[in-house]
Amino acid sequence: MIRMNDCFISIDPGREKTGIAVFSFNGEIYWHGIVSSEKLLDKINQLIDNFFIKLLVIGSGTSSKQKQRLLKENFPLLDFTVVDEYRTTDEARKLYFKDNPPRGWKRLLPLGMQTPPVPVDDYAAIAIGKKYLKLHNDI
Repeated sequence: MIRMNDCFISIDPGREKTGIAVFSFNGEIYWHGIVSSEKLLDKINQLIDNFFIKLLVIGSGTSSKQKQRLLKENFPLLDFTVVDEYRTTDEARKLYFKDNPPRGWKRLLPLGMQTPPVPVDDYAAIAIGKKYLKLHNDI
């Protein structure tokens, strides 16, 4: 079991699936993934067991208010903040292609003309976490 100090979870809320990322406050990303929205609480509990989580950061987009209520009710001891999701989907696509550059003939196409072949909700959670850190000058 890994225990890290000073971590937070960033969340890209959605109706059916939710992107999650675990960050250190110096900007290191320890984990990211996508879970079905119905398994969100279980996954967050698992992450709390594995990391020293101090804060939940949630994007302001789709299903945010519903998820905010759910998270505040289930994790009352954690600090909580909301970050504006404006342009995080665009940033998520850039982050995805940085980690997974196109291959073959697709590398000849501009990235702006390409769509990732998989959901990028976890990369949106990363973008939300980076936005939080930038806004709070933590990195």
